[in-house]
Amino acid sequence: MQLFYNPSITENFKEILFDKEESRHIFKVFRKKEGDQLMLTNGKGYFFKVKLLQSNPKHCVAKVISVENKEPLPYYLHLAVAPTKLNDRYEWFLEKATEIGISEITPIICEHSERKVVKLERFEKKIQSAMKQSLHAYLPKINEAISIKDFLKNQIENSNQKLIAHCEETDKKTLKSVLNKGQSTILLIGPEGDFSVNEIQLAIEVGFVPVSLGNTRLRTETAAIVACHSIAFVNE
Repeated sequence: MQLFYNPSITENFKEILFDKEESRHIFKVFRKKEGDQLMLTNGKGYFFKVKLLQSNPKHCVAKVISVENKEPLPYYLHLAVAPTKLNDRYEWFLEKATEIGISEITPIICEHSERKVVKLERFEKKIQSAMKQSLHAYLPKINEAISIKDFLKNQIENSNQKLIAHCEETDKKTLKSVLNKGQSTILLIGPEGDFSVNEIQLAIEVGFVPVSLGNTRLRTETAAIVACHSIAFVNE
């Protein structure tokens, strides 16, 4: 089943007008014609079954046949992950995390970050594509990039479980030992050069608990996926 995305529609819509890009996709790529049925999501928890009334590469119109509301994830996972030197590695993380299940993502700029500028529009498209591919009804939120110091300041009053994964040889708990089913969690993943000692200390001061993701040293994007899957597994 091919899933289409339209963020502006609500459960009260009776008719849907597709933008030019989606219309071209429907008409030229999938060769859909009047009378064909499609599935849509607004990324906010709703699936829509629709029937095409008009189909052309610039202007597709559909009638809503049925609406289904899906339950959100039974947990809330916010991963704050430093951008990788190569964009495609970060995009791979975004794609796989969306498929596995994630609620929110924040790119954090750290002392050892080799990439300090990110193109959010490209990341958003990657997440949208992964949501459609994996047939999810919820679109993960991706925030603007922010320095880790500012990010930590914003989390001082946050009462969710707060974790930081790093490679320093200090006392750390294993991720699986601190996770509880249905818990809201914020987890920090550092850049290729890891968090600095100062950044780790700042995180601890605002309530982040140091954790280990295993005995091997992982790339940033691998660590993020391991964390994402571990939390999803606990919540099965």
